[in-house]
Amino acid sequence: MIEKVIVSARIPLSVVTLAISALPPVRHLLRRLPLVQSLTVACLCALVHFFREWAKVRSTEFPSSDADLDEHRKSLSRIDAAQEPLYVIGRHYRQGVRSPVHSHRKTQLWHARRGVVVVGTIDRRWMIPPGHGLIIPAGLEHASETMSPVEMLSIYVDPQLALVERPKVVNVTTLAVNLMDELVRDTPPLPNPSPNPRLSPHPNPRRRELVMDLLLDEIQHLPEVPLGLPFPNDPRLADVCRAFLETPLAVASIDEWAAKLAMSRRSFTRFFRAQTGVSFVTWRQQACLFASLPRLAAGHSITSVALDAGYENIAAFSTMFRRMMGSAPRQYLLSR
Repeated sequence: MIEKVIVSARIPLSVVTLAISALPPVRHLLRRLPLVQSLTVACLCALVHFFREWAKVRSTEFPSSDADLDEHRKSLSRIDAAQEPLYVIGRHYRQGVRSPVHSHRKTQLWHARRGVVVVGTIDRRWMIPPGHGLIIPAGLEHASETMSPVEMLSIYVDPQLALVERPKVVNVTTLAVNLMDELVRDTPPLPNPSPNPRLSPHPNPRRRELVMDLLLDEIQHLPEVPLGLPFPNDPRLADVCRAFLETPLAVASIDEWAAKLAMSRRSFTRFFRAQTGVSFVTWRQQACLFASLPRLAAGHSITSVALDAGYENIAAFSTMFRRMMGSAPRQYLLSR
C-alpha cells in the first residue's frame, strides 16, 4: 500500500524521509550514529524512488473493456500452453489500447508491422516504429500501449533456443516477416496439446518444421538498431512527449518544454535526462525520425516530411536521417 500512497499523493522524497526519520525509535538511533543517519536517508530515498517507479508500471491498466482484459488473459494462456518451440500470433489493435503488466515464460519478439507501439518495463520504455521489433527476455515484466492503430506479429520462442539478457530493438527482415505470416496462416485456433511438439494436426508438419527452423535461425541474425526511443515514466512529461510525436518539430526548444512543466531550464534538463537517459536534443532528433518513418513508408515525399518536421531543407533532414539510420532516406526505403 505504501507505494500507492506515495505515487497518488505525489509526496516528495524529502517529506517521506523526514516523516520516517521522525519516528521515536529511528530518531533515537540517528542522534547517536551520524553515519547511520546518512546511510538511512540514502536508503529511504532509494526505497521510495523504487516504490514510485514500480507503482507507475503497476498502474498501467486495460482502459478498454472487460472483454479486452479477458482476451488478453486467454492469449497469455495459449502462449504458455503452446508445445511447439516457436509460437506466432498476428493481431490488430486500435489506438490507445494498453496491456496490463505481464511476463512470458518464453522470449518474445514484438514486431510492429504497421503503426507505433510503446513497450515499457520498470525502468525503461521503447517506442517501436513500423518495420522493427523489440526482443523481450523471458520472465521480464512489461506493458504496452498503442500510439496508433497497430498491426502486429509476435513470436514466442523457447528461452533455451533464444537466450536474451536484455531488451533490444531489431530490424525485422522481409524474410522473417514472410516466415511469420506462413506460421500464422498455419497455426490452429488452440495450441497443440500433444506432449510431442512434432506430432501436430498440420497438413504438412515437415514443411512447418522447416519454416520454424529457418525462422529461428533468422531471429538470431536480426540486426540490432539504436531505435528504442526512451519514453518517460512521469505522466506530465509523457503527455508532452506524446503531443510532440503527433506534431514533431525539429526546432522545439528546451525553454518551451520547461515552461510547459513549470520548471527552470536547468531543472528540466536534469529531469529529462533522468527520465529518458538521453539529452533533450538527442531525444528530439530520435522522435522526429520516428515520426517520419510511417509517413515515408506511406509514400509521402521526403521534401514534405522534412519541411513538416521543421527542417529548413532536405539536406539537413537527410544528414540527420543518415547519422541515425546509417543510410539516406531513399536508400532506407528501398531496403524495406
